[in-house]
Amino acid sequence: MSSFRRVVVTGIGAITPLGNTAPAYWEGLKNGVSGAAPITRFDATKFKTRFAAEVKGYNPDDFFDRKEHRKMDLFTQFGVVAADEAIADAGLLEGVNKDRVGVIWGSGIGGLKSLQEECFQFGRGDGTPRYSPFFIPRMIADSSSGNISIKNGFRGPNFVTTSACASSSDSIITAFNTIRLGLADVVVTGGSEAAITESGIGGFNALKAMSERNDSPETASRPYDKNRDGFVLGEGSGAIVLEAYEHAKARGAKIYAELIGGGMSSDAYHITAPDPSGSGVVLVMENALRDAGIKPEDVDYINTHGTSTPLGDGAEIKAIETVFGPAAEKLNISSTKSMTGHLLGGAGGIEAVAAILAIQNGVVPPTINLETPDPEINQNLNFTPNTAQQREVNIAISNTFGFGGHNTSVVFRRFEE
Repeated sequence: MSSFRRVVVTGIGAITPLGNTAPAYWEGLKNGVSGAAPITRFDATKFKTRFAAEVKGYNPDDFFDRKEHRKMDLFTQFGVVAADEAIADAGLLEGVNKDRVGVIWGSGIGGLKSLQEECFQFGRGDGTPRYSPFFIPRMIADSSSGNISIKNGFRGPNFVTTSACASSSDSIITAFNTIRLGLADVVVTGGSEAAITESGIGGFNALKAMSERNDSPETASRPYDKNRDGFVLGEGSGAIVLEAYEHAKARGAKIYAELIGGGMSSDAYHITAPDPSGSGVVLVMENALRDAGIKPEDVDYINTHGTSTPLGDGAEIKAIETVFGPAAEKLNISSTKSMTGHLLGGAGGIEAVAAILAIQNGVVPPTINLETPDPEINQNLNFTPNTAQQREVNIAISNTFGFGGHNTSVVFRRFEE
């Protein structure tokens, strides 16, 4: 461990259902704002779920040349916008060796909108294939990392991790290891998703995974509440710039926090359902704590996966109780998905930003819509219900888990020289 390079966060960016910059996103989190509302992207009248947490007020012409954004799926556009903010925030545009700057990104689905549009168009025709030359480049998941790299001339390691809803956190851990092993000095990392389409909503409805609280979208995502009935689909992107500490110090970069550890594990249980025992989540948090070289009682805040599903929420809390023991009751726990919805492969990106800003500001964002505590979940824990809480946050963990049993935990610490 001592031979590894220290890794710090020097830039953040976000485009989310709560706001289209990192500061706007943070204001929404602090104030307990819900980003869920009726779907505007398509006519959802006949769908079981007719709402989602869409990015609002986004116009691609504000960020791209029209000819340019026609070549990008929405998930890639979101990724480039968030990465641009993080890159500018970190001051990476000048004076760095771009051969040593990588882009490691996460997306669980990639260009779903582009795939759907091309298939719909083909199905309406006479069977003659008339596909856009931009179809494949728009659809593939690595178009996100590729476009970020091309725009900025970053020639270091460049690829995408795809592990369902754990994708962004896996990309962050991979970026972390890439830097501390000396394979790059800086990595732009995070993830993006844009799955609010007919096929996205219809597919998750068929799995019975999403809330159907159509009469009150803003209260539909309710992690740990007795009356939760599934997750709310969100979209957007979260980006962070990770950098070797010595490199950041040499160029006088501001430092938000230090990334000190990451854990990965698998439930090895079911392709969509979490292991009810929480054993895979126990393993991933133990791995993260061990990698970070800290004890359970050192942790102040956990940004949980907390999707508002009946099975998933309970399994994660059981695991927290197992790993943290008596220290669990001293933690702040919150699920920011109660406000943003679930960004699938982009979740780990925006939730890492939330954990970093909780450390920076000494504020834990709330779990909103927690009205009727679930008697099967230990209510002695502090779920930060409905209102943000001020507290000194020295160490924060971000948990993300995905279909296929993929589990990740990322550990951030307040930066000290």
